[in-house]
Amino acid sequence: FGPEVLRDLSFHIDSHSFQFLTGPSGAGKTSLLRLLFLSLNPTRGLISMFSRDTATLTKDDRAALRRQIGIVFQDFRLLDHLTTYENVSLPFRVLGKDEAGYRAEVVELLQWVGLGERMDALPPVLSGGEKQRAAIARAVIARPQLLLADEPTGNVDPNLAQRLLRLFIELYRLGTSVVIATHDIGLMDEYDARRLVLHEGRLHVYE
Repeated sequence: FGPEVLRDLSFHIDSHSFQFLTGPSGAGKTSLLRLLFLSLNPTRGLISMFSRDTATLTKDDRAALRRQIGIVFQDFRLLDHLTTYENVSLPFRVLGKDEAGYRAEVVELLQWVGLGERMDALPPVLSGGEKQRAAIARAVIARPQLLLADEPTGNVDPNLAQRLLRLFIELYRLGTSVVIATHDIGLMDEYDARRLVLHEGRLHVYE
């Protein structure tokens, strides 16, 4: 399996909490987010999500739990055959919701993140920053209980980065737990929040 990227971590993410996850490149930030998203299983140890031991989950239970988690991947994971609007509304479509009940909400969020004019565009014609904003909008649209964001401001200018941070803070204030993985010290200095710092496979928590 190779060397352990993360080892002997023990921490708790409170409901309705906000924290930054940071550390040097290769420290394991993305791996830790994947563990929290249940897309990666630990080689040892226990992960409990929403009071459930993830090792005992059935496939259906795992899928149901992941629907309570929003995630922004570094590579965006947008579906190229769907428009920006369709990508962002995908969480609602997966839940079988009627479009009439969510269209206005999706359009409002797209306008807020500066994609109102790009709703009908397909991902291949979007810039990196536009794809980033679409991925963030898709992750937050259904107001998940837990939001995980992997370098969510890495492809946008500083002004937009601050605006997106405000979106995450607003989501937190509405009751979502937020974990933002970032190298951006300036971004972290914008908001006084708990910091989870990965270094040489260990996690240090600064309240």
